[in-house]
Amino acid sequence: MSRQIEEKLLFELDHPGRNGASLPKCDVPEVSFADAFGPLARKEEPVALPELSEVDVIRHFTRLSACNYSVDLGLYPLGSCTMKYNPKINEAVCRYEGLSGVHPLQDEATAQGALELMHALQESLCAISGMDACTLQPAAGAHGEFTGMQLIRAYHEAKGNPRKIVLIPDSAHGTNPASAHFAGYAVEEFKSGADGCVDVEALKARMNEEVAAIMLTVPNTLGIFEKNIKAVCEILHAKGGQVYIDGANLNALMGVTRPGDWGADVMHINLHKTFSTPHGGGGPGAGPVACKAHLEPFLPVPIVVKKEERYSFDYERPMSIGKVQGFYGNFLVLARALAYIETMGAEGLKSASELAVLNANYLRAKLTGKLELGFDGPTLHEVVFCDKGMPNGVTTMDFAKRLIDYGFHPPTVYFPLIVHGAIMIEPTETEPKEEMDRFVEAVEKIVAEARETPDLVKKAPHEAYRKRLDEVAAARNPRLVWKR
Repeated sequence: MSRQIEEKLLFELDHPGRNGASLPKCDVPEVSFADAFGPLARKEEPVALPELSEVDVIRHFTRLSACNYSVDLGLYPLGSCTMKYNPKINEAVCRYEGLSGVHPLQDEATAQGALELMHALQESLCAISGMDACTLQPAAGAHGEFTGMQLIRAYHEAKGNPRKIVLIPDSAHGTNPASAHFAGYAVEEFKSGADGCVDVEALKARMNEEVAAIMLTVPNTLGIFEKNIKAVCEILHAKGGQVYIDGANLNALMGVTRPGDWGADVMHINLHKTFSTPHGGGGPGAGPVACKAHLEPFLPVPIVVKKEERYSFDYERPMSIGKVQGFYGNFLVLARALAYIETMGAEGLKSASELAVLNANYLRAKLTGKLELGFDGPTLHEVVFCDKGMPNGVTTMDFAKRLIDYGFHPPTVYFPLIVHGAIMIEPTETEPKEEMDRFVEAVEKIVAEARETPDLVKKAPHEAYRKRLDEVAAARNPRLVWKR
């Protein structure tokens, strides 16, 4: 399909009288909505949906899909979001009727397989994280953060003092401050040391009985492991504080080290990043929260438990923070995650982490000298470059847009905020060397273009279905509703 063809909205393709189904003539007398539903009947006119044939709809969405990029096409270097290839066996498992057709209101006796799956996943996540208990309810990472912070608040309240402050390093994920704030805490940013890690001496000087917790992203958004993590945990615990670990970057740690062994108290785990569910576009997701035993009484209800070879939901939890989601979580995301874990096994999970770190450092070695490092420290699963030194005023945004012309989705840009013009690249463990070399070649060409023909880069993309948009105007004046 030519990139010049403008794909219209379904509303613009509307052809009154067309429909996508051929049904036999109804042999039941027609009844009006008003007669059938009485006072419950809608007073206004029905929603004006477009009238289209089946082929109209299929071709519309097929044409749109051809304009999109996916991890099935190539490298998705989107650092911090772990856009890795998801094995198709996990998708196939989720299509089993016994999983895809299970209903959340079924009696427990008829859903023993689903409950067993959830219980097994809880135990697996506890083993992977080094924690003692787990809830599968949270719908995604930030939801898990909020749930974890609520556990910490409930714990402190039970001891007579909810405390006031949560410390968050400037290298943490951006959702951490919001989660702490919504849990009722004042957020205090904590500056990273010269090595990109938490400054232990500064933390000692700051820590007191007003601090409820510290929220750490490990590895942090620079891709750096908090080398003093055990000392950080000891400092917090000495004053009665708790240590929250943002588990979004578990892709670099699973099978190698466990937050629970460092002394961490609670963490969320992004199943839709680390454990095989296509991530992005708003879902689906799951952010289970694992915690140590002293926080377990406060976990959301219900928890899946096993008693005498039977599985059930435990609602008898008087200290629980209550439900955090309708029903019991995004079940098919949970099913994919367990399929991934069972397929990989302990050694496979460890190998995945090692390959994620190897691939990121391969790209770091290949691109250093072409792009300038945002921070000169050892990195794990992702590496941060920046636009400093880019010739002729070419910016990070220009670079990202030009990558589209070379057939790549841009990496994360302008994050972490502590690196000016940041370009965060995470290849994940699923990328072969050939694909990474293709990416390196594209970067080299763009850097050469920035030096020789800068306008070519500054006006990119040229080959995309959509040219460069006014993103500021789109953010400030979004058009969310189509009007005739």
